[in-house]
Amino acid sequence: MRKSPVWNPHQYNKYAAERGRPFMDLLAQVHLEDSTGGSDGLLVVDLGCGPGNLTASLVERWPGARVVGVDSSPQMIEAAQELAGERLSFEVGDVREWSAAPESVDVIVTNATLHWIPEQLELLPGFVRALKPGGWLAIQIPGNGDAPSHAILRELAHTEPYAEYAAEQAFRAEVPSPADYVAALTAEGCTVDAWETTYSHLLQGDNAVLEWVKGTGARPVLQSLPDELRAQFEAEYGARLNEAYPQQEFGTLLPFRRIFAVAQKGN
Repeated sequence: MRKSPVWNPHQYNKYAAERGRPFMDLLAQVHLEDSTGGSDGLLVVDLGCGPGNLTASLVERWPGARVVGVDSSPQMIEAAQELAGERLSFEVGDVREWSAAPESVDVIVTNATLHWIPEQLELLPGFVRALKPGGWLAIQIPGNGDAPSHAILRELAHTEPYAEYAAEQAFRAEVPSPADYVAALTAEGCTVDAWETTYSHLLQGDNAVLEWVKGTGARPVLQSLPDELRAQFEAEYGARLNEAYPQQEFGTLLPFRRIFAVAQKGN
């Protein structure tokens, strides 16, 4: 059985600027002010809020709104609580079980979260039902499952002596395409804008791609390994990542494909 990883907010935030850019690009396509003329009384929910730093930017975007961040990781929510305030709160919760009263939420954001959930398209009707008429749903997920960073991880996790522990954790999740999001959300009566972008992140530091994936995709595999194998696996994985993503004078280039969908519910 696949286990949920224990998340490390410090490791996740090592490349916070690069991880945050898709969030800002996503929110740029949510034009709530165009239809409301202000943000007083709005309810904005961030599903899969992580350590809360990006969630806090939603208060800046809609200063009059109440913003709620939800994440299944107690470690992430503990870190996020340091940012909580009068209009910003955080709570532990599973995105798959989250619900709200029908037509009670103005904006739902879920950033770099739904790719962990194979049945994510089945969740979308519930999200749309929770939105007020004219409300917005904004989704961003990584679409880099075939990248060397992930292919090497899966291959190594299926070799001995690691396979006994790690093979089940090293799965390739099938993620929806932009067209899949368009089909699913238009079926719920939404107007949809969906697209994909490949970012060329320039990372600084030694073995930068290893440090990046240790904060996200590699965590389930690394945590499945006993202590005596984890360091050995990390060393082998890091060496192969260095070959696939060589460090150069200007840094390490990490191409990263991401998929976006923004939907506005009909009135």
